[in-house]
Amino acid sequence: MADCSGYFTFGSICSGAGLGESKRYQEENSKLSAPLGNENRVVFMGNSITEGWKNNHPEFFSSKPYVCRGISGQTTPQMLIRFHQDVVALKPKVVVMLCGINDIAGNTGPSTLEMIEDNIMAMTEIARANKIKVVLSSVLPAFAFPWKPGVEPADKVIELNKWIKSYAEENKLIYVDYFSAMKDERNGLPKSLAEDGIHPNKAGYAIMEPLVDQAIAKALKQKK
Repeated sequence: MADCSGYFTFGSICSGAGLGESKRYQEENSKLSAPLGNENRVVFMGNSITEGWKNNHPEFFSSKPYVCRGISGQTTPQMLIRFHQDVVALKPKVVVMLCGINDIAGNTGPSTLEMIEDNIMAMTEIARANKIKVVLSSVLPAFAFPWKPGVEPADKVIELNKWIKSYAEENKLIYVDYFSAMKDERNGLPKSLAEDGIHPNKAGYAIMEPLVDQAIAKALKQKK
């Protein structure tokens, strides 16, 4: 397992530690009541970037019917395994999926872009089969991984985002583009938005929040 101590400014566990955490939210899920009739519940499914969002700015979630289900270090196959219990079972109207960067890093072994795409498609199909509207997020810019020196993710992130956007358009899903709003001249995250170049700080999340709010509003207006 990679030792990335010191890279997580929000006290999260090391990337790669998402292994075996399929029951991470079991207790919280059991305590979450069914949504009220007029409640527009939204589940945020993701990795450390999603988990860190709530840790950095908990008010963003507590002030709205937003449920954070991010687990640090997780890759798309791990999210797919827990998708039913952490998304479908919570009966949201919308799911926001932000995933793929840890697959590119190889946290659970080598992964091709096609493998990531297959898992995103599978989660999308499960959501739609359960009448949950889908917001697909661009992967955030990444120039280098602090816990995986020598890996150059920037071009793969761009390629994956092109596919996510195209897939969203073809399937009438909502796409939220964090990448364009946050990238620097290297197609990475600037230090002003993420001290380690991967995990957003408050300034980074401040850019993301209005973008995802707009995307959620669009999804809620979509016809069934």
